[in-house]
Amino acid sequence: MPGGPVVAAMLVAAGAALAQAQAPAPNAPAPGAPAPPPASSTVERNAKGVAGKPIQVGIYLNVQPDCSSGPLPSIRLVTPPGNGTVTIKRGKVSATNYKQCLALEVPGFIAFYQSKADFTGTDTVTIEIKFPQGRTELQRIMINVGVEPAGQKI
Repeated sequence: MPGGPVVAAMLVAAGAALAQAQAPAPNAPAPGAPAPPPASSTVERNAKGVAGKPIQVGIYLNVQPDCSSGPLPSIRLVTPPGNGTVTIKRGKVSATNYKQCLALEVPGFIAFYQSKADFTGTDTVTIEIKFPQGRTELQRIMINVGVEPAGQKI
């Protein structure tokens, strides 16, 4: 992976077993009526790095209760950055002490942002993540791009 080992990881756990109810829940839609839209949320996140170099901005995976991998979420670029590009790569993610899992290694998607070589400042990107269970999350990521004070890249 560019940039060496994963420094910051955002682990997204999904896949808890779905319980089937015997009777419809209160306020459930009438049979034949359209289902309400799945739950959606917006998350604000920050990242920082050096101009012209890949900056890791997110890790997306699906960890099951038995610590195995479930189906990966789908990812869509909603708002591209104004001064760079976003790349999604597939990789293996290792973690320790994550929820009930003492150690795990599962496949995941890793998002990288890379600015134009001469850009310094703040850039913003919005990514939509759709989880297999129907939940959708928008992530608005603000990336602070700069150089070291001596003019050397960080």
